Amino acid sequence: MIADMGNDGILVCDGNDEIVFANRAVTEITGYARDELLGKELASLLGEGNRALLRDIQTNKCTVGEKFCAEMQIVTAPGNTKEAEVCIASTETNGEGKTYVYVRDITGQKRFESEVKESVERHKDLFERVRDGIFISTKEGRFLDCNPALLAMLGYESKEEFLKIDIAKDLYVNAEDRKTFQRLIERNGFVKDLEVEFRRKDGCKITVLLTAHPIRNQKGDIIGYQGLNIDITERRQNMTNEISQSSEFLTKLIASSGDGIIATDMKGNIVIFNKAAEDLLGYRSEEVMGKVNIVKLYPPGQAKDVMRKLRSEEHGGVGKLTPQQVTLISKSGEHIPIQLSASLVFDDQGSELTSVGFFTDLRPRIEMEKQLEETHLQLVNSEKMASLGKLAAGIAHEINNPLGGILIYSSLLIETLEGEDERAEDLGKIVQEATRCKDIVKSLLEFSRQTDPKMEPTDINKAITDGLFFLENQALFYNIEIIKKLAPFPPTVLGNAGQLKQVFMNIIVNAAEAMHGTGTLTVTTGQSEDQKGIWIEFADTGEGIPRENLSKIFDPFFTTKEVGKGTGLGLSTSYGIIEGHGGRIDVKSQVGKGTTFRIELPAQPDDFLSFQGG
Repeated sequence: MIADMGNDGILVCDGNDEIVFANRAVTEITGYARDELLGKELASLLGEGNRALLRDIQTNKCTVGEKFCAEMQIVTAPGNTKEAEVCIASTETNGEGKTYVYVRDITGQKRFESEVKESVERHKDLFERVRDGIFISTKEGRFLDCNPALLAMLGYESKEEFLKIDIAKDLYVNAEDRKTFQRLIERNGFVKDLEVEFRRKDGCKITVLLTAHPIRNQKGDIIGYQGLNIDITERRQNMTNEISQSSEFLTKLIASSGDGIIATDMKGNIVIFNKAAEDLLGYRSEEVMGKVNIVKLYPPGQAKDVMRKLRSEEHGGVGKLTPQQVTLISKSGEHIPIQLSASLVFDDQGSELTSVGFFTDLRPRIEMEKQLEETHLQLVNSEKMASLGKLAAGIAHEINNPLGGILIYSSLLIETLEGEDERAEDLGKIVQEATRCKDIVKSLLEFSRQTDPKMEPTDINKAITDGLFFLENQALFYNIEIIKKLAPFPPTVLGNAGQLKQVFMNIIVNAAEAMHGTGTLTVTTGQSEDQKGIWIEFADTGEGIPRENLSKIFDPFFTTKEVGKGTGLGLSTSYGIIEGHGGRIDVKSQVGKGTTFRIELPAQPDDFLSFQGG
């Protein structure tokens, strides 16, 4: 039955709080066999800490139909406890009180509860239509469609023949019953268990309970009806009670489910569409039931694939589909990743009656997995940069002293040479290259943050302007248009002006080289939305960075420049400086169109507070 198809545990307790029903899922959650649960007191499952809560709920009983939910520890068969979300609802049927308890295992990951509004009569009608004679008719009195059960009930072998009959004249024994039915549905918006007499094809009379709701057009006008007929000729009163109790029970199961539940007939026409399915896909149940085929909700070919798996032995057995990821298409056209489990419902002869699917939205889980992956990558990069920083510091200290000796003695040798000694030029090259090595050592030390820069309030706009002042007159920038869009009164940052200038100048020079001396460089500054930070963007119109290099550009010693023209330490040093200032640096690039570097830095606390104060 449907109660055993879902993933949530379900308990039903009598007026003495003794368990009288337990589904498959609750036995898996608690570890108790079904027979062990039946007759057990509900309080024994909720644990000592929650007995007082249960007594409080019982003492201050809520309105019938109201549901109380809480996260609590339940007691499992081995005597352990398990975190669960428990929802309790009280109902009353024919003066007999019942308590419905829904249990969801949230160990390891808590799931947000989807609040659903109960539409008891509508869902009740929907379920009853699946079990008995289903019909769709026009307001004027013609059947548009029906199921085999209705044909058999009324003695028709041919649907084509049945669809041609006049409902008021050929079906109703008393034509006034048809008018009563229309008057009630117009006034109340539904008809429930209206007892009428129908005439079979052979002329025999049968008594049926008629339940239906209207089909409306976009203007809200009634244009037809859809519902079910239940034959109560032989056992009228008993069947009425059985259907009422069963429908109420199953209606609450469907309405309380946090997963979307969609049921279809074997042609794919939707006959059940619960509130969670409405929230998931954006359709109202009235828009889809009897009007939309399930195929429309899937990408092309996927609905057939689901039915093929349902009928095979390979995915849970014939008639069952173990949880699998599929895609549904919402009313707005969004493709939504879904976990689907489904079952076929068979009649006593083994014929397929309907298919029922349970749809769980995977977007929250996928988003969480994405965030976890990004966090993992950030941690890996941080560890890598820390290790490289230690390595760089060690190398720098080891070679710094020998370089100092080379520079000193080379300079002394130059001073001892007289006149136009040819060796002076060679010694000059030694000094030049040794100085270059010393600059590399300095970059290594800065990358590893072995120096202790002085931190003071720094005007970012001034640091950018000063950097541009030294670069704009260089030959590389003669044919480059520099556009400055600097915020007029940005807050200061607590930083080292020299280091920040080094970062800005490095990015600006890289941009000029990427444009090969011709193009546009746009420098923009602004404040973050929360007024607690400042951002700087450098956008060039250069050749761009290939996708495969984007993840490497901040790695030490990575460079695409020719040998001797780059050390591969510029951006890695910049990365370390910005990180040391409590900020972040990102890059976006498109080959052939250009690159944009974005730096975000926290504002000096006193400054952004005074700025906010005006």
